[in-house]
Amino acid sequence: MSEITKCLNEWNATIEALGQGKQTILIRKYGTTLNEFLLYPTVSYANKDDVLDSFQDKEFVKDNLLPSGEDRTYEVKYYATVEEVIEKPSTRIGAFNKFHIWTRDHVKNYLGRKEAKIWILRVYELDESQLLKRSNGMLYANVDKPVKLEGKPVISDDEFDKLKEEILNTR
Repeated sequence: MSEITKCLNEWNATIEALGQGKQTILIRKYGTTLNEFLLYPTVSYANKDDVLDSFQDKEFVKDNLLPSGEDRTYEVKYYATVEEVIEKPSTRIGAFNKFHIWTRDHVKNYLGRKEAKIWILRVYELDESQLLKRSNGMLYANVDKPVKLEGKPVISDDEFDKLKEEILNTR
């Protein structure tokens, strides 16, 4: 198995949605050149008074708002492979609401008029979670030690294939 230090910074609630199979996509304004990365939890958004307004399932988010860890060292439990990136006009992004935990308004405000890049991710739970620090970086960063990409998919192959097909056929 390979080792990796590259990580994607993401809200912990979103990482847990990916890691628990509640979400299979990320919606971004940009594409990616990476094929795989660790999912590194961030906490800065959690301090906003209206953070729950960004999510459809407020109870899930309350339970998963903050990652385990302290002093800028957080538990990394998952990694992802990018299976495909598709582009959609921002006006068509509402059709993807059932594939993520954010509210329609949150996604709309995030994208503005920019075209959406929808990353279809295959997420794996690491065999051994790691307490890691990361370097500075807005989108991607590096963790302080290599992590072996050993783990099991969070959803079955059949279920993932069906979801991917449904996402690709969403108009």
